[in-house]
Amino acid sequence: MFADTSPALPPDGRQSDRALKVFRGLGRLLRSLDFACIPELTLPNNRRADLCGLGRDGEIWIVEIKSSVEDYRADGKWQDYLEFCDRFFFATLPDVPMDIFPDAVGLVISDGFEADIVREAATAKLPAARRKALTLRLARHAAHRLHNALDPACMSGVS
Repeated sequence: MFADTSPALPPDGRQSDRALKVFRGLGRLLRSLDFACIPELTLPNNRRADLCGLGRDGEIWIVEIKSSVEDYRADGKWQDYLEFCDRFFFATLPDVPMDIFPDAVGLVISDGFEADIVREAATAKLPAARRKALTLRLARHAAHRLHNALDPACMSGVS
């Protein structure tokens, strides 16, 4: 019925070139692991996850992108994400020292073309009600983004 009109969404302007490089490799890794991903998902506590992934089995991962030592040190809110995912990772570039990241969470290294999980994240299963709420939030957010991209006038009220 519909042709594939999937738009290429432009960056929203908040991310540095280095962060976009991490994002590209990270997104490819998660896609290869059969995760559907959405960037910049606002969580119920009003924090915004850099990348949220939903696995085929319903597992939810949150990945926080840190493009430099300064970026990591300036952001102390990462623990606010833990109650909204089964697994939490940091993702960074190869030139950022890995020892700045806490051992208790996962770590992904991305070169902009691909990425590797260099430290697995511990699993802390979400309660069923929270998983359902987050899955619905992720799905609705993704659907709204797609609709907005396909019909930008909808957001502005222009017909």
